Amino acid sequence: MKTAMQELIDYIEMNPIVFNKELLLKLKELTFKEKEQIIEAHTNAYLIGEDDISVDDANEASIKYYNQTYNQNK
Repeated sequence: MKTAMQELIDYIEMNPIVFNKELLLKLKELTFKEKEQIIEAHTNAYLIGEDDISVDDANEASIKYYNQTYNQNK
């Protein structure tokens, strides 16, 4: 699965008519922010459901979730 931002980057790269190097660079930069937001949201949700887990463990689980779900490590 890809995030919406990743799908937009793929679309721009595959369509020379809409290709804009500066826009593409900005979108790639924003994917890092998007990743942080997804991990933070997952961590917060994880902590709500678990009483006996540390923030570090929840964050580690969230990073694993992100990598498995969005396959960033290709």
